[in-house]
Amino acid sequence: MPSPLVRRSIWVIGAAALIVGLIIAMLPLIASTRLVRDRIAYEMSSWSGYRVTIDSTPEIEVWPSFRAVLTNVAMTQWGEPDHPPVIEAERMEIKLSALAALGGNVVFSSASMIRPTLRVERTADGHYLPALPAGGRIASSVKATREAVAANAGQAEPGRVSSDPFGMVEVSDGRVTVFADGKDREILTGVAGRVSWPTLNSTATLSVTGIWRGESVAIEASSAKPLMLFAGGEAPVTASLTAKPATASFDGIVKTTENPFVDGTVKFSAPSLRRMLEWSRADVSPGSAIGSLSIAGRMSGDAQRLKLDNAEIGLDGNPGMGVLNASFADGVPSIAGTLAFETLDLRSFLAAFTPLAPVAGAADAAQTGPSEIDTTFANRMNLDLRLSAGHAVAGSVTLSEVAANVQVKNGLAAFDISDAAAFDGNLQAGIRFDRKPEGTQVEMRLLASDIEGGAFGAATGMPRLFPIGRGNISLIMKGPGRTWGSILDNAEGTISATFGPGALSDFDLAGFQKRSAEGGFFALGDVSKGTLPIDGAEFKASISRGVVKIDKAEAKSPQGRLWLTGIVPYVGRGLALSGGIVPPDQPAAQNGATPPQAMFFVGGSWNAPFISPIRSTPPALAGPAAPVQ
Repeated sequence: MPSPLVRRSIWVIGAAALIVGLIIAMLPLIASTRLVRDRIAYEMSSWSGYRVTIDSTPEIEVWPSFRAVLTNVAMTQWGEPDHPPVIEAERMEIKLSALAALGGNVVFSSASMIRPTLRVERTADGHYLPALPAGGRIASSVKATREAVAANAGQAEPGRVSSDPFGMVEVSDGRVTVFADGKDREILTGVAGRVSWPTLNSTATLSVTGIWRGESVAIEASSAKPLMLFAGGEAPVTASLTAKPATASFDGIVKTTENPFVDGTVKFSAPSLRRMLEWSRADVSPGSAIGSLSIAGRMSGDAQRLKLDNAEIGLDGNPGMGVLNASFADGVPSIAGTLAFETLDLRSFLAAFTPLAPVAGAADAAQTGPSEIDTTFANRMNLDLRLSAGHAVAGSVTLSEVAANVQVKNGLAAFDISDAAAFDGNLQAGIRFDRKPEGTQVEMRLLASDIEGGAFGAATGMPRLFPIGRGNISLIMKGPGRTWGSILDNAEGTISATFGPGALSDFDLAGFQKRSAEGGFFALGDVSKGTLPIDGAEFKASISRGVVKIDKAEAKSPQGRLWLTGIVPYVGRGLALSGGIVPPDQPAAQNGATPPQAMFFVGGSWNAPFISPIRSTPPALAGPAAPVQ
């Protein structure tokens, strides 16, 4: 038999268990009578600052946790009963304190919102924000903290920052809409995540995912002093955005009001700049923007100006470093800075930041159809970047020790290579688009000094047109146009070149003369197995509306003088040239007469020229050689 002490202990334990069981059994009854709908709505309203309405009487659940289940919850601005709720949820589950409930109080520890909707509206300054409440405990705590910040030179005393408990709010299957003209337009769907904020003076964290413009987006953020951040004081912030088109992160100090500023480390990367811009629907058209872009550095500044120090930029795998400055003071974003690259693809760079790079080469553009250039880009952004690169490529052209500048401003877009080593010589080049009321005006220029002509011809795909040897080339083109094809069709300009001693590659003079003497046309390729040494060469031509008119093309050789005149239409790449070969021992012509020579006509195309001999005349019968017009 148990002792009396043991029996009393058993009775005490049993009585306590019975009391606890009765309390648990009576909780729904107590809650249903004391935690009525209006009481819960009142507590939610006192926290949020919104007018809270609940469609039906809350359901009280005891197991596995004590909670209230609410349906059709709406949070509306006070005094605006006819305006759609700022926040509404089909279902809301609130975890309650059982002890507080027995005392008739409502104390929340967490809340879950199922299928909620957050409505935002466009403000006067163009931002999209929800209507903020004028009161509530959070708003009051923010106001008190703001006053404490103002009274203590930007830092609130710890004792004056509210330590009220908040808890955790979870969201599932939510959405964000823009309310305008009486209608909702979804901008974010599938929202799920949580806000954890134990007390108002402790660290708050945010973790949320959703679908924006067809892509899944994840946002993470935290701050050790969130109330200070909302009140306009300085607060540490860590934030990140992760999506397939782009990722971004920030870690530093933020101040949101009264001379707002940021100071911290920022990172951004996009595997495809084109895809990222299409996804963000930025009001910037980069034309043929391709490839990847990454930016990292220390960002500091305010809403008017930002500076990125020690900037590390990666463009299609080409790393660079420098300093960037951004200004937003004039309504049009302005970016200026200096960037240095070890290697750089100039076409990718231009395609990423300007409309200056064609989708394909200039020659290809004319064949594949119009590639319209978005010159309005120059009205939506100001850009002034100074570039340097140890090595650079522009299509098939390889450059070194490059110094260049990109400018986009007030309808003008320009790219200039002020200095570069290329083809064993020096190269300068530039292209600019000037958007004027009468239409877009385009200017292209190229100056190659003391270059090796053979290398230039090989890089441009026209090895037969440029002799092997050192020389100079100048090209200037101007004219209207909106597509790369129309620019070349309408441009006016000049081309000139001079070369010293060297050779004409892929040209067998003896074979050429033999085939000419035999008569009948033949392909220039049939007499390409050879090289003709020359003492020098000179070329002059004018460009007019897609046609190159050769005024002078002459090469002097110990074996004779070779000359050409005629036209080369750009469209179709046809040839209509006449030429001749004057023997080296032929005396100068008298009275304007043409000396004896082998004359010929050149037809066909750039890639497949054909030669048709005309005549070979003695001095007495020779007349002036009239170029084909």
